[in-house]
Amino acid sequence: MDVITQIMNYNHPVFYLMIAWSFIWKGIALWHAARHHQKAWFIVILLVNTIGVLEIIYLLFFKKYKSVN
Repeated sequence: MDVITQIMNYNHPVFYLMIAWSFIWKGIALWHAARHHQKAWFIVILLVNTIGVLEIIYLLFFKKYKSVN
């Protein structure tokens, strides 16, 4: 438990890497959900923070692959 407390310290570099990782995946997933008119996925991804796990699951298994014109 002490290791987790140290990582979550604002001065620890891993903390900032986790934030960057999360923002990158969230941005990609939100962009795809909005582009494919998947409103429910957009709202869930926007509100739930899972350090990129939910976003990666969405992109791998639930993203529509048809182009929107």
